[in-house]
Amino acid sequence: MTTRADTEVGVAFGVGESAPRPDGIPKVTGHFAYASDLHAQDMLWGATRRAPHAHATITSVDVGPAVAMPGVHAVLTYDDLPAERFQGQIVTDQPVLADGTIRYWGEVVAIVAADDPTTARAAADAIEVEYEYLDPLTDVDEALAAGEVLREAVAYRGVRDVHGAVVVEATYETATQDQAPLGNEAGIAIPDGAGGIDVYGPTQWTHVDHEQIVACLGLRPEEVRVHPTGLGGAFGAREDLSLQTHLCLLALQSGRPVRMVFGRAESFAAHVKRHAARMYYRHEADLDGNLVRVEAKLLLDGGAYSMTSPAVVANAVGFAVGPYRCPNVFIDGYALRTNNPPAGAMRGFGAVQTGFAVESQMDRLAEELGMDPLELRLLNAIGPGDVLATTGQVITEPLPTREVIESVRAMPLPEDSISSDVRDLPGGTGLTTPSSVVVRGVGYAVGFKNLAFSEGFDDFAEARLTLTPVGIDIHTAAIEVGQGMVTVLEQIARTVTGVESVRVVFDHTSQIGSAGSTSASRQTQMTGGAVMRAAEQLRTEILEHYGAEALSNDGVWRNGELVVSLVEACLEREFSAHVRHRHQETDEPDENGQGNLHVDFAVSAHRAVVDVDPVLGLVKVVKIDTAQDVGFALNPMSVIGQIEGGTMQGIGLAIMEELVIDHGVVRNASFTDYLLPTFLDAPPVEAVLIEQPSSWGPFGAKGFAELPTISSTPAVVAALRAATGKALTRVPVRPEDIAF
Repeated sequence: MTTRADTEVGVAFGVGESAPRPDGIPKVTGHFAYASDLHAQDMLWGATRRAPHAHATITSVDVGPAVAMPGVHAVLTYDDLPAERFQGQIVTDQPVLADGTIRYWGEVVAIVAADDPTTARAAADAIEVEYEYLDPLTDVDEALAAGEVLREAVAYRGVRDVHGAVVVEATYETATQDQAPLGNEAGIAIPDGAGGIDVYGPTQWTHVDHEQIVACLGLRPEEVRVHPTGLGGAFGAREDLSLQTHLCLLALQSGRPVRMVFGRAESFAAHVKRHAARMYYRHEADLDGNLVRVEAKLLLDGGAYSMTSPAVVANAVGFAVGPYRCPNVFIDGYALRTNNPPAGAMRGFGAVQTGFAVESQMDRLAEELGMDPLELRLLNAIGPGDVLATTGQVITEPLPTREVIESVRAMPLPEDSISSDVRDLPGGTGLTTPSSVVVRGVGYAVGFKNLAFSEGFDDFAEARLTLTPVGIDIHTAAIEVGQGMVTVLEQIARTVTGVESVRVVFDHTSQIGSAGSTSASRQTQMTGGAVMRAAEQLRTEILEHYGAEALSNDGVWRNGELVVSLVEACLEREFSAHVRHRHQETDEPDENGQGNLHVDFAVSAHRAVVDVDPVLGLVKVVKIDTAQDVGFALNPMSVIGQIEGGTMQGIGLAIMEELVIDHGVVRNASFTDYLLPTFLDAPPVEAVLIEQPSSWGPFGAKGFAELPTISSTPAVVAALRAATGKALTRVPVRPEDIAF
């Protein structure tokens, strides 16, 4: 089974043009196959039995009532696992099925396969499980005191006894945010009849999923094939396994295909969250505003298992000072094990939490100094030739920190007058807020993050381009999660080769090597870079076969006879290029967290305008302006879409998105109770694209899609502070935090 994305016939867009998405029309018309749409002949339905407690000992499990039900074909618990009983992307510490101890709410105790979803659900509910309740550990300071450390990361640089004349200190907190992808977890596993298995599930990295699944099933690597599927969003929620191993176990046990589709409540239990954080900060500056010293202790709630917490806390520490120069930096970061839901990657991982804290500190410091907050940022802004404050790495690529700040400042503000239209007021059509009580605030913030993997990780992506009678096929294992990568890859191949008809073929793990994860703002540069190199090789090979006369004066292939010749040649011999593209070498951090840990960086800036009802504590985000460092905009329309989407996720964290966790139990696992920004909450977003090409991205492009989320949250909170005069050290800001 191959997933394809075909370009509209007769339309050819190269890099720098706003190409429409090849999967756009199927998605709009409902013809696109998402993971929840997959079927197979004679398939069964799977269901899970999840624990209702955050921490407990399983004293007994009786699967007999489920096994006895008509239509039930398989019931499995921890004791039935055939090989490796634990999984994990970085640390193998999560039981595939509960191992006798429940460590978080919603942990899977047993799995069932039955003839239909109703029977499967009834059978899972019929399993009799008895628990001995244990007090959950849910506070990060208590977890640190208890030694429950998943990873400690540090950044020590400079002289400890140097201090500044002006000091500001505060503690900041960010709540647990859910990625809330619109598509729930779904998938299907299909036995091949020879002891092997094909699995289709929600993923951001098929090859890492493959490694874990192979170990848990006890099969040879070639016997397991992990396929990409259509995803309704990811944002980090698909980085870790959810239902894939369970599907395979049930399919192999029953000998039939097994499908699972989670409901919204189960989806909240099934995937990782953004780490809640508590951050203790101290900034010191001289009287002119130059940063002299930054100290911080970062406590990130990793939940029950490691997941990607080691990478997240490393990034939090690495960007704990933001895009600012500072000669003396002492950061301690801890990812901590608790009995809260497991945390992992989410858009901007690590840098979102510290971005809120450090930008709040910069505003606080500006107020203490009596300086304009933007002037303070400009004074300390880093750029090429400067040293990253936390790691000592020299910035060698373009980094337009000053440009993004100045661009946002230059953008026109909306009119000062408060709208009289109730739809534009904080209370909306609820008619709670008269315009006479509304207070307006304006706030700014800057975002900063690395691009691609870091800390010495061997980051690479493979791609294979083949000339066919139709055009060019791009073969890749990279995952399209809705971000528009499929469009960009086609544009790169068209521009390099001059061949207009291009399509992307998403291969499974046995057909092509890894493209790495669709995360860390890396796929444009990594898989895009691989496609560019393969396209260059393919072009060279065709030229060697046909000669330079095959090209017209503008460098594209001649029409007519050449097209016929190319088609005939494809039937006689294969024109193909297969490359493994790596980014430049990075270092593993030394004992003080120092080294060249990142291959490249990007910056952004936001300005938020908010209206506040100070009586009821209601907020309306009136307008968002932003400037984004994109290197080169391969597809400007797609870039703007990513900026708008990332900004809305940042607004959500600023004023409404919070997973309510009570003694480890999630209390708002629905879109009724977990508040997300809607179209009614979406302000106008004006964006300026700063194009300063990077040396290693295709055509100079940078990954940028995490940046809007990093700087939008602190900008909104800064505007709320300006409107209310409140300190506001926690997000999301609640009505009681700002009501007078």
